[in-house]
Amino acid sequence: MQRDLFERTPVPRAYLKLSVPVVLAMVLSVVYNMVDTWFISLTGDTDLVAGVSVCAPIFVLSVAMGDIWGLGGSSLMSRLLGQKRDREAGAVSAFCLYAAFGTGLVFMAAMLLFQNPILRLLGANEQSLPHASDYFTWIALGTPFIIFSMIPNNQLRSEGLASLGMWGAVAGSAANILLDPLFIFTFGMGAGGAALATVLSNVLSCALYVLMIRKKCRVMTLDPRRARIPGERVGEILRIGVPASVTNIMSSLSMLITNRALEPFGNERIAAMGIAMKINMICLMTLIGFAFGGQPLFGYTYGSRDRRRFRSTLRFAYGFEAALGACYAGVLYLAAPFLLRRFLDDERVIEAGIEMLRFMQLSSLLVGVSLVTTCVCQAVGNAAGALVLSLSRQGILFFATITALTAWLGFRGILLAQPAADLLTGILAIVIVIGILRKFGKADTGV
Repeated sequence: MQRDLFERTPVPRAYLKLSVPVVLAMVLSVVYNMVDTWFISLTGDTDLVAGVSVCAPIFVLSVAMGDIWGLGGSSLMSRLLGQKRDREAGAVSAFCLYAAFGTGLVFMAAMLLFQNPILRLLGANEQSLPHASDYFTWIALGTPFIIFSMIPNNQLRSEGLASLGMWGAVAGSAANILLDPLFIFTFGMGAGGAALATVLSNVLSCALYVLMIRKKCRVMTLDPRRARIPGERVGEILRIGVPASVTNIMSSLSMLITNRALEPFGNERIAAMGIAMKINMICLMTLIGFAFGGQPLFGYTYGSRDRRRFRSTLRFAYGFEAALGACYAGVLYLAAPFLLRRFLDDERVIEAGIEMLRFMQLSSLLVGVSLVTTCVCQAVGNAAGALVLSLSRQGILFFATITALTAWLGFRGILLAQPAADLLTGILAIVIVIGILRKFGKADTGV
């Protein structure tokens, strides 16, 4: 446990030391997803690209299941470590690791049982359904490992070992990039090959994380005898983990809603949106990484009642996110034509993708505000604030904006929906964080 990092290291240095490995791992994860899409696009089959694109919400949903135990557990661990209750933090770690794998088994069974209805709900049509089915089947079989891999990646940061979490993700990403062309082209597996590469890369990451926990960790443990924790602790994990999971579930739902809204405009628009989203994901995942990479610092300083350091961390996080968001918006707006042409040759799809990617940049500054505030809510155990924000940006507010703007503006209304939802969520986030700061200044924290 690296206590100096949380207690005495200057805030910018501590924040970046915790965040940069997370960012690198997340960006590499996006890169391998883009490579995945690029290899698939080399087939020249728009229906195949659309089939994989409609399955994107399923992978996001698997990550959401992992967040219940990963973010919920790491939030509680950070606060316990801030109070020097290391053994209790270790028990929370063990419980979450086993709970995650069990959740994955249940989720896998449900996905395989209801495969066809789910794919139809996601927007697969007669042309894209065979490809979507191939991709979906392998992702479903790998769900226990996908969900399990989310737990160590989050909890290692709580122990100050963010770099170990990064290397586990890096190894998995590298394996995916190497396996993609082998399965897609050499073995002729198409969309199913891309999914199988993703699953095997997650299996590798899980194996490495298990080795790291056994060899390097002082707090985290795989000892099943320590995995039994009081019901009240499970409740604390779920109060933060479920809102964290809802964030990704809402992201999955927003993809579903967007795909269904684009369906009348043809598979070309769905394919273009899938590619534009993956390109934009580099920006978004970087912002997410820098926001949530600092979560252990927020949790630790809150648990130890270090108000000055907590406020300093908050100021740094907001300023850094705003500056980074502005830079990414400018770069992606200008580079949109170049980036889209790396994936497809169809000019109609490229032009649609350029417009989509540029519209996505309208809210880059606002995303950071909601991300940091969500991170703070999770870190301090503010379940209500975390849930409200989780339900807003890509949930209730997004559904309201896409419904209203599509009816008003048609295709461009779909593109404006997310920026409009981000504006409203940003305002809501500012109100919530002001309430947290007032409460922290007046009352004891507790865990």
